[in-house]
Amino acid sequence: MKKSIVSFILVLGALFLVQSTYAQRFAYVDTKYILEKLPDYKAAQQKLDDQAATWQKEIDTKNETLKKMYTKYQAEEFLLTADLKKQREDEIVKAEDELKDLQKNRFGYNGDLFKKRQELIQPIQDKVFDAVQKIAQMRSYDFIFDKASGGAAMLYTNPQYDVSEEVLKKLGM
Repeated sequence: MKKSIVSFILVLGALFLVQSTYAQRFAYVDTKYILEKLPDYKAAQQKLDDQAATWQKEIDTKNETLKKMYTKYQAEEFLLTADLKKQREDEIVKAEDELKDLQKNRFGYNGDLFKKRQELIQPIQDKVFDAVQKIAQMRSYDFIFDKASGGAAMLYTNPQYDVSEEVLKKLGM
């Protein structure tokens, strides 16, 4: 009987040891929350918004010019010779193409807005990422998820594991 109790305790201890060896530590952060607390991020986002508004105004101005060209063409169309019609139509098509190119160059994939965002926001995101890595190493976390990203969405989170405030402290906030 004693032998079976000792064996049971040894097996139980071995199972506990194996389980604790494979235990993983998780935490999460809310990068949206963290970034909204950083003055550098707010300033960079404001610069980005201002630049986007300037570019949008430029596009709107060109769009209004294009509309005026088209309206004028429609009003004069029946008075124009075939050659003049063709010339005006070509001018309108050219202006439309220029407007599309401008929109693509400003707001398209890898456009000016994307590049400006990389220039202004990426360094701040890198600082946050570095702070998260330091906390993960310091506290021996195996995984830290980003609650704000759609790819790692969580249906339930225990607030005791949110290290967002600690990241802010690490960033000097």
